[in-house]
Amino acid sequence: MSGPPDAAALKEGLSTHRAGDFTLESGETLRDVRQAYRLEGEIDAAGGNVVLLFHSLTGSPADLGGWSPFVGEGLPIDTRRFAVLAPNLLGSCYGTRFLRGAGHAGTPLAVTTRDMARLAALLVADLGISRLALVAGGSLGGMVTLEYCATFPQGSQAAIAFAAPASPTAWGAAWNHVHRTAIEAAPRSGLALARMVGMLTYRTPGEIERRFRPPAPATHPVRDYLEHHGVKLVRRFTTKSYLTLLDAIDAHDVARGRGSVARALSPVRGSLSGVGIPGDLLYPPEEVLRWTRATGARYRELASPSGHDAFLLETDSVGTILAEALGSESATPVPRLPPRTQPSPFSVLE
Repeated sequence: MSGPPDAAALKEGLSTHRAGDFTLESGETLRDVRQAYRLEGEIDAAGGNVVLLFHSLTGSPADLGGWSPFVGEGLPIDTRRFAVLAPNLLGSCYGTRFLRGAGHAGTPLAVTTRDMARLAALLVADLGISRLALVAGGSLGGMVTLEYCATFPQGSQAAIAFAAPASPTAWGAAWNHVHRTAIEAAPRSGLALARMVGMLTYRTPGEIERRFRPPAPATHPVRDYLEHHGVKLVRRFTTKSYLTLLDAIDAHDVARGRGSVARALSPVRGSLSGVGIPGDLLYPPEEVLRWTRATGARYRELASPSGHDAFLLETDSVGTILAEALGSESATPVPRLPPRTQPSPFSVLE
């Protein structure tokens, strides 16, 4: 199968790391694992200037997992000082591939955020990186960031998890069940429906009203917005990867096998920050506060009318957080990405 028609463009220009055989937490061993990644900038001789960035649910390393607005000369992650590494998470469909044994043919792939972190660490080691300058991610990427910290407490000088819990949430699992049920009922149209549902949890009622309030009776531009997102995802993502990553999110728990969240993350509390977003309908800031308080990690809030997706939309504020974590100041302000001019009401990220 060639895959979704628009997926190829999101794999272009990526490098491949041959990780060999890789055993998952489930006990299954994947053969000949090849992880796609993008490396921007030069790794210094000491191997200590690399920023590792994890993408969210349907992100791609092609645009550094959505983090590209923050990367470049004079930007918060200044490529004159830092190199940026963005891997394609295990289970995603943007270039990371592997072989499964005959005994697992036709069975769902059970991948965890811990598996994703461990595979990324193999890439980091093989690139000669001694210690990361920063590891960061949002949503699913934030969960993998927490697992990376818990599994490799000496692996990074600093870490930031945006809009991410440390353990399973009933609310998040409920939304994922709705997504999963839609896809199981009708894979193609169900994936589109899952994306529409997702968009309503990634944004806020206030933003939706401000952007799409009907200009006249019987006109509803928000329908076009949701249809746009549904069709777009079907053209660039696979149902198999979507379901695999939903399962990984539902199973995410840094305390598993470690006693508690506090025991898992306390060793990195001095270098770890959690960023909560008031108005986040998917992972409310209370979820971030829960683990930062338990571990003694730093808690920060990101004020935004945009809800969950603010960690990719509020570029100025997020840029400041990233620059501070790297002990630098951005010389060039990062403008908030504006909506396109009419007639399209969709932002440049959409």
